Amino acid sequence: MTTYRKDPDVIATLTPEQYRVTQQSGTERAGTGPYLDNKEPGIYVDIVSGEPLFASSDKYESGCGWPSFTKPIIDDHINELRDMTHGMIRTEVRSAHGDSHLGHVFPDGPKDRGGLRYCINGASLRFIHRDDMEAEGYGKFIDQVEDVA
Repeated sequence: MTTYRKDPDVIATLTPEQYRVTQQSGTERAGTGPYLDNKEPGIYVDIVSGEPLFASSDKYESGCGWPSFTKPIIDDHINELRDMTHGMIRTEVRSAHGDSHLGHVFPDGPKDRGGLRYCINGASLRFIHRDDMEAEGYGKFIDQVEDVA
């Protein structure tokens, strides 16, 4: 069984933007982050801990300026916390093992896919293409990834 953890060695290699987003609960500017337009099959993992978070088959274009997903791969890999910053009440999403700030979840997603929109900073993610998942230790999640890009 794989153990995921907040890895100080990985944190030391983060770019300033990745550090600001994951460790200081920042938000990348809309439309600027990696993966917004990625349509390749694969999974998205926490850039700090490597824990699997979202599958490309659950990614959709929400028009919000950040990658959006309808659900996590494993519910237990996501912590949802009340966020009352910036004069709003929102639900913050953090990785369970890495404690990385990922983004927020909203109840305005596709109704036919559960109704949630996980609005996620690309700077908090690392994408693993379906073709590399087995070699990188994520083979058990291949069945959650669509066959076509």
